[in-house]
Amino acid sequence: MFSWQILFFYKREVLTIKQELPINEQIRFNEVQVISDTGEKLGTMFSKDAIEIASQKDLDLVLVSPNATPPVCKIMNYGKYKFEQAKREKEAKKKQKTFEIKELRVTPNTEEHDFNFKVKNARKFLESGSKVKITVRFRGRELNYVKQGEDILNRFITELEDIATPEKKPLLEGKNMFIILSLNK
Repeated sequence: MFSWQILFFYKREVLTIKQELPINEQIRFNEVQVISDTGEKLGTMFSKDAIEIASQKDLDLVLVSPNATPPVCKIMNYGKYKFEQAKREKEAKKKQKTFEIKELRVTPNTEEHDFNFKVKNARKFLESGSKVKITVRFRGRELNYVKQGEDILNRFITELEDIATPEKKPLLEGKNMFIILSLNK
């Protein structure tokens, strides 16, 4: 596929199966074991004969298992099969649970009212099912007050301990110290 075609499919949210199976003339084996569209084994035959049987039924010959000896092919409606696969993938994607991380930023000298406001927002985010990342930013000389920043993060932990638990201890990376809180199970 060309890149513009992939982009077009992406914008339209058309799901495609991950692995394209060889069909009809794309099958390069001389002899294959054939399974009919009803599921019964037709036995080993030349691939040209199997393609002919499939075309008489207005269906496709699809290579299902290339590693078997002889390779296994199935007679089926390949377009319908691809549609069913895409539908299954879409359903599986719906059932996946994704976590959204909301970030709150504070400084080492955050006032009481601002702190309470951030706690209220963090509680709201946690109750809606998101994880919360609380970041203390140190600017300039504030980097000398790392202990103050750690105290603020520990205050967040104690204020929200009824509904949330920290995933790790407060961690300093460069000029930021952060924790990630997740909802209690």
